[in-house]
Amino acid sequence: MSNQGPWKLKVIVVSTRPGRIGLPIGEWFTQQAEQLPEFSVELLDLGKINLPFYDEPNHPKMQQYVHQHTKDWSAKIADGDAFIFIVPEYNFSMPATIKNAIDYLYYEWANKPSLIVNYGYISSGTRSAQMLKQVLTSVNIMPLAESVNIPLMSYLDESQQFHADERLNDNAKESLQRLLLWTKHLAALRQELA
Repeated sequence: MSNQGPWKLKVIVVSTRPGRIGLPIGEWFTQQAEQLPEFSVELLDLGKINLPFYDEPNHPKMQQYVHQHTKDWSAKIADGDAFIFIVPEYNFSMPATIKNAIDYLYYEWANKPSLIVNYGYISSGTRSAQMLKQVLTSVNIMPLAESVNIPLMSYLDESQQFHADERLNDNAKESLQRLLLWTKHLAALRQELA
């Protein structure tokens, strides 16, 4: 954890399904974040990380992990100062992959800010984002009130490829500035609590 930056920003791509749009959106948002020198950005793809359904025998608050995949996941998240969740909406909800990934850990998430980038067709994934915010606060992650909402009908071409426009790029930049502000303040808070 740094108190002066660059702060470590983890962009977490939630969808794991074949043909997912989340990975190109995550790559685009990673490029947006990399334009801020205050952030050191890493893309974490849950499709590649491939966590099994929660299989630790001990409660996450104990941090007595027995599986290597949990130890690796713990190290990645503990290393972060802030998080961006790239999340679709499945059946009015968030995908099981992100709930599972959150449930593995507790203290590694605590007192860090997050931004949700949600996407979908009719609702732009806003219902998924609202549900995710409730879960994030239960492990003491501070989600920003505003999300980046991506209505896929406006940003997919005929071949289903994602393309951001100037308005969406500006929205991303403004959201990243808010996230940076909270990252600085919560890093100072974590220093006080240490």
